[in-house]
Amino acid sequence: MAFKWLIFMARILAIDYGGKRTGIAVTDPLQIIATGLTTIHSAELIPFLKKYFITEQVELIIIGLPVNWDESDTHGTPLVKAAIKKLQKEFPAMPIKTVDERYTSKMAKDAMLQMGLKKKDRRDKKLVDEIAATIMLQEYLQAVS
Repeated sequence: MAFKWLIFMARILAIDYGGKRTGIAVTDPLQIIATGLTTIHSAELIPFLKKYFITEQVELIIIGLPVNWDESDTHGTPLVKAAIKKLQKEFPAMPIKTVDERYTSKMAKDAMLQMGLKKKDRRDKKLVDEIAATIMLQEYLQAVS
């Protein structure tokens, strides 16, 4: 009788942080598929993650860092850097990596169009943020594999 051994891995969590809303995506435990989890108010991020980490094992957080083409900061860069500091303070043992988030919102909107979502649904900024986080995470998974 042959046994199949499954290696349990922890999830990777992606954050598309914004001034008002934050999109969150996660991998499956085998780190194969990225799936949108939710969109929350940015002020709720730390309490949300504290609850999530109780029920799910996460080994890495990736967070989108907004930069211009010339690598200079955008208006959103200081917000994300401040969020990273809060995450590091609250979860000091959790590794955090920044990833390029250029065009993820546009890619999310294009994906919504390709999925055939109605115009009203495509205007849902919560859904755009969640899909953008998912795209960021899927790109990260492809880059490291």
